[in-house]
Amino acid sequence: MSAYLLRRLLLVIPTLLGIIIINFAVIQFAPGGPVEQALMELRGEGQTLGRITGEGPGETRAPSTGESGAYRGARGLDPAIVREIERAFGFDKPAHVRFFEMLRGYLTFDLGRSLFSDRSVWALLWDKLPVSISLGLWSTLIIYVISIPLGILKAVHDGTRFDVWSSAAVLVGYAIPGFLFAILLVVLFAGGTYLQWFPLRGLASAGSENWSLGWRMLDYAWHIALPTLVLVIGGFAALTMLTKNAFLDEIGKQYVLTARAKGAAESRVMFGHVFRNAMLLIISGFPAAFIGVLFTGALLVEIIFSLDGLGLLGFEAALRRDYPVMFGTLYLFTLIGLLMQIVSDFTYTLVDPRIDFEGRR
Repeated sequence: MSAYLLRRLLLVIPTLLGIIIINFAVIQFAPGGPVEQALMELRGEGQTLGRITGEGPGETRAPSTGESGAYRGARGLDPAIVREIERAFGFDKPAHVRFFEMLRGYLTFDLGRSLFSDRSVWALLWDKLPVSISLGLWSTLIIYVISIPLGILKAVHDGTRFDVWSSAAVLVGYAIPGFLFAILLVVLFAGGTYLQWFPLRGLASAGSENWSLGWRMLDYAWHIALPTLVLVIGGFAALTMLTKNAFLDEIGKQYVLTARAKGAAESRVMFGHVFRNAMLLIISGFPAAFIGVLFTGALLVEIIFSLDGLGLLGFEAALRRDYPVMFGTLYLFTLIGLLMQIVSDFTYTLVDPRIDFEGRR
């Protein structure tokens, strides 16, 4: 197993490199880069220039008669100002030079600095990470805790009233969009129209850092309850049906009939034979479920509940064309996703020791 894990870890390097190259190449053809964003802000507010060239807020240089047609929004501006903005953002260098500089930084885990907030990308990620980890971890754990027992019960009682009514409830939860359910909870319980039982911003109350550990934990649970509920409602339906179908497929196989014919107890058949084989399919979907909830599924939830997490950070970076933040979050997401796939393979052997990755050619 150790040799297999080593090979998988070595494969992470070319995979990560390929993803970075493709996304970097695609971005070069996307309109509205950071220079154009700065030029538009310069025309609209007259403050970006002060941050880039060191002039005071509101101060602008008088445009010369020369015009630059390289960027939208550069018409009528002094070409020297445009060149200064290019230099500040690093766009005075060719694309391949910028790529290798970025790659050199990634080798030492230096993700660069944000183009607009003047903070390191790692500092931004570190600030947002607790919110996204909280949402992703608790939501995924609760989804698995609910879905796996429910799916097993539905498989054991297939066709009964319990199966029919639970399927109806699961489908209703699956059919309601997550953002709509989030808005409904805000209206009902977060001060929207009716009750104000839950807070609507952040994961901690003001001044909670001075509270005792027990009160801080209760305050944290109070803040995260509604966002987690939204993600659980939107995510448990698919896993429940997947668990049920996996168990039904295994229950109908010959080895189950043979075990029952030999007089094995039903609990022994279900948890000694069926559970081990059926859970392989469930485990294989854990990395995708965790990464999906952690980085993508929580975007609208973060916006609605005013939670400043990684999803919102990546979304705002894409809107502003903040390339270091965009590529930094992509680098982090991809690396975690690849490592989670390796963890998934390792958990295969824990569930079923008969699986031997070393024996695969």
